[in-house]
Amino acid sequence: MHRFAAALAGLCLAAAGTTAVVAAGPAAATPACEVGYRVNQWQTGFTAEITVTNGATALTSWALTWHYSGNQSVTSAWNATVRQSGAAVTAESLPYNAALPAGGTVSFGLQGTFSGTNAEPADFALNGVACGDTAPPATTTPTTPTTPTTTTSAPPPAGCGAATFCDDFEQQTGSVPAGRWTVGAANCQGTGTVTVDTAVAHAGTRSVKVAGGGNYCNHAFFGTSVPGSGVLYGRFWVRHTTPLPAGHVTFLALRDTADGGRDLRAGGQNRALQWNRESDDATLPAQSPAGVAQSVSLPTGTWSCFEFEIDGAAGQLRTWLGSAEVPGLVVDGVPTPDVDQQWLARTWHPAVTDLRLGWESYGSDADTLWFDDVAVGSTRIGC
Repeated sequence: MHRFAAALAGLCLAAAGTTAVVAAGPAAATPACEVGYRVNQWQTGFTAEITVTNGATALTSWALTWHYSGNQSVTSAWNATVRQSGAAVTAESLPYNAALPAGGTVSFGLQGTFSGTNAEPADFALNGVACGDTAPPATTTPTTPTTPTTTTSAPPPAGCGAATFCDDFEQQTGSVPAGRWTVGAANCQGTGTVTVDTAVAHAGTRSVKVAGGGNYCNHAFFGTSVPGSGVLYGRFWVRHTTPLPAGHVTFLALRDTADGGRDLRAGGQNRALQWNRESDDATLPAQSPAGVAQSVSLPTGTWSCFEFEIDGAAGQLRTWLGSAEVPGLVVDGVPTPDVDQQWLARTWHPAVTDLRLGWESYGSDADTLWFDDVAVGSTRIGC
């Protein structure tokens, strides 16, 4: 197997990620909220994934407010209605995520522009109560700024279950994926392209098309951040035109911060689906005839539902295609000959922080793929 020359280390060409948690108050009291603010930024723009953890009082609706210290300007948002007036920003719940129980969490995201510095906000408040305050927030939302600029997202598409995020790309209005999605490959780009396609879709009228070129430098991906801890489930529909080749290719990559920032990759080899660990080139299943026989091919010219589960604490991995578990794509902690004995040759506890869909070929193999109805959550989402 050809070993990789470099990793796809982030979603952006010059991305950086940070996380801020705002919490205060006496140890014996519960603060009104805690906020995780994770940023991916490039030269003139950024996305922020924001997770709000409620305090001891259940809410029937919520509004998170903060101020930017620079010239940040919000241009789009998802899973919340976001209004900005000057430096003041308000993110309000949507009908499907308005209820926030005591100790519960909710996540939303935004994209924006900036110049100069992009400091993280430090004055988050939930329903008018500062997140460092131990007083309970009110159940009514604060008054929004006068004449604000509003950005919002539609309710999630059907079939999302309890997903953390779920995107059918129907809200995409440009020629390339935007909002929570960033297009690019950090280490090598050539003829591969990523576009929003209005001619082919699993459901609705839009999908994301990846025209993946052959040879190493034609990487083409679009991606977003995902939670870095806990059990992670993913689901997406994929359609492609060229059968999986004998050579090694990738259509899914996840950055594993517990493995030196190297990628955990899903794709194909020997004409069957496989997982590959970039740090040591371990494959799942083992690339023996008996191992490959425990995997399956990826049909062409039709939509297939690809699901995975990554349990970092247990060091386990499961995979489904069309709702059927694939025996050769399972790591359960007990070495299975021709499947995961190579994978379990060393301790493995992944902590993935992003999800990238696209195409990476390490030979001359090219393919055209479409992706649709992408969802990520802490429980299985299903097809």
